[in-house]
Amino acid sequence: MAPTFAEFATPKHEPRLRTSCVTQWRGGQQFLPAQLQSRTGRHTSRFVRLQIMRIKPFRIENYFAKYEFSAQYLLASSDVESQTIRDVLDLEPGAHEEFLKQWCGYTEVSGAPQLREVIAGIYTRIKSDDVVVLSCAEEGILVLYHALVNSEDHVIVETPCYESGLELARSTGAQVSEWRRRPQDGWAHDLHALEKLIQPNTKVLYINTPHNPTGLLMPKHIFESVLQLAGKHGITVFCDEVYRELEHDPATRLPAACDLYAHAVSLGSMSKTYGLAGLRLGWFASRDPRILQRCLEFKLYTTISNSAPSEFLSAVALRHRDVLLNRNLKIVQKNLTLLDSFLTKRADLFDWVRPNASTIGFARFKPPRDVPEFCDDVVRRSGVMLLPGSVYDEPGHIRFGYGRKNMPEALDHFDAYLRANF
Repeated sequence: MAPTFAEFATPKHEPRLRTSCVTQWRGGQQFLPAQLQSRTGRHTSRFVRLQIMRIKPFRIENYFAKYEFSAQYLLASSDVESQTIRDVLDLEPGAHEEFLKQWCGYTEVSGAPQLREVIAGIYTRIKSDDVVVLSCAEEGILVLYHALVNSEDHVIVETPCYESGLELARSTGAQVSEWRRRPQDGWAHDLHALEKLIQPNTKVLYINTPHNPTGLLMPKHIFESVLQLAGKHGITVFCDEVYRELEHDPATRLPAACDLYAHAVSLGSMSKTYGLAGLRLGWFASRDPRILQRCLEFKLYTTISNSAPSEFLSAVALRHRDVLLNRNLKIVQKNLTLLDSFLTKRADLFDWVRPNASTIGFARFKPPRDVPEFCDDVVRRSGVMLLPGSVYDEPGHIRFGYGRKNMPEALDHFDAYLRANF
């Protein structure tokens, strides 16, 4: 059985009140005079300072919006080749007929019971009541940070990362520190650096394994040490696991954070590993009911509930996820061999740490040239979209994606561009 790490007995901070109703201003700040009741039943007459959410432009998604639906080839995509609704329904006898009977009314806030049951089956210590279904993993990042974190708190974020993992933490008004991995160290994790970042008010630690953008698994001993460190300091671990189960060697798969640590929240998604991004569905899994309840309360201000057809289709897909995983892993393994060979042959231009999980990798571009300008030129002249590393604050890198079936053809067009220009 996997080890279980120390639990902190009581929440590090009492829940803080959040509100959007304003009646007074003091010193340029908005305040609500309260005869307000907290979840603990106590009343307060103090003023509650309101936080104003400020979010920077989402560079990754803005870049995709610019080219994703016009470029002929996507050599940067982070998901696996998708399938049709018919393909999903064909996984299970009788699913076609049942889908046509699906009621299109509101769904349960926490997700359909049958879907939560099948999601729980992905984990070893999670029950259906430990699952909250989300409209997408992106919603989960917003919900968790704003449900748990306040301006008086401190958050640590493993970077580089998918941009919302960092910027939505900052949008809470909390102090945010980056636990940054560096290419010159082979993207290694520095545990000593992480420990130095911890403060008395550190509330949440965001980690991501398998990792976006490098496609690397966190080594097992590092993963266990991170959870032990969080338990020692009473920190909630928010573990982005949207690429879990797409390890290139399934034997290297890590346990889910929520199975090892009672105060961890594992974030899952239908989009990446399972290749069903159009269903727009994700979930939290956690053995901490206090965290899940606070997230549910915040979710009532975002989507309330999820798409009933998407929940039905996701349940069908996950009941047969072994079929999806076998298909998707074959695509990824075949394409990665081709991409790695391609980058090796063009070692005059690129180098990388070969990924061992997911659909993406992060290559250094060696020429002294502006990478965003290079990527823009590639897509305009060859129809091949790449993702410049500047969107991860790594301006000398490029993210490659190898989850699409037409990747070999995309490489041919990219190769022709490089031969004509370098």
